[in-house]
Amino acid sequence: MSDAPHVDANVGRWFGIAAVYDQSRPTPPKALIPILTQIARITRPRCVVDLGSGTGLSTRLWADDADEVIGIEPNDEMRQVAEASSVGLTNVRYQKGLSIATGLPDASAEIVTASQSLHWMEPTGTFAEIARLLRPGGVFAAIDGDFPPTVNWEAEIIDEAFKDRVRRLAIERAPNKNMRQWEKDGHLGRMQASGQFRYTKEIALSSMETGSAERMVNIALSRSPHQVLINAGMTDDEIGIPAFRAEMHRLLGEGTFPLYFTYRVRIGVK
Repeated sequence: MSDAPHVDANVGRWFGIAAVYDQSRPTPPKALIPILTQIARITRPRCVVDLGSGTGLSTRLWADDADEVIGIEPNDEMRQVAEASSVGLTNVRYQKGLSIATGLPDASAEIVTASQSLHWMEPTGTFAEIARLLRPGGVFAAIDGDFPPTVNWEAEIIDEAFKDRVRRLAIERAPNKNMRQWEKDGHLGRMQASGQFRYTKEIALSSMETGSAERMVNIALSRSPHQVLINAGMTDDEIGIPAFRAEMHRLLGEGTFPLYFTYRVRIGVK
């Protein structure tokens, strides 16, 4: 897929997780659409490109508000789920590609997004490709949600402890020296340093969706370190999933309740 070892390692972490990801992860806030179009000084984009589009949650967001929406996703399984979930959306399509090599024409997009994905992408080549895709005045947005959502402080402590356990086990049981991430807190600084954007800023947004204890569990299981352990042959008991699920159900009960999601959005104007 790429000469860079981290690309195959990063993409491979997500095999086997597409279904739970698509069912449990939130859709980015609808408020992104008027904000980004206003910054781009347009009313309706001719083309929006979504990098690292995964199962299409962030791609389908634009279906009613852009002439064409293209999701770029290197993971075949994720892309297949996205295509199945977008049947009937004639202006939405997906293609295999990388953030550094989308295969799309120059100046073909008014808006480019990367939702929950920029931290997996090599910055220099990615920002150069984004700048190539955007028309002058076009807008890039890196969208990152804070997980877990705000629900119940005790449940959030349990979630953080489970996340730490799974990450530690992934390092111990299935280390991959080629895997690489870039800290989300550094996105804005790297955008500024790239020289590809005339203006940058960071904003915060929020959204609310309905969920349950089981959805909270599945959000946790949609993180890549969990899938790394499954792919390495560890059982649910070894990972600690039954105990985690029991605690979440004990704390949150069996009903539904609001899930409050917070997003940090880094914006760059070409």
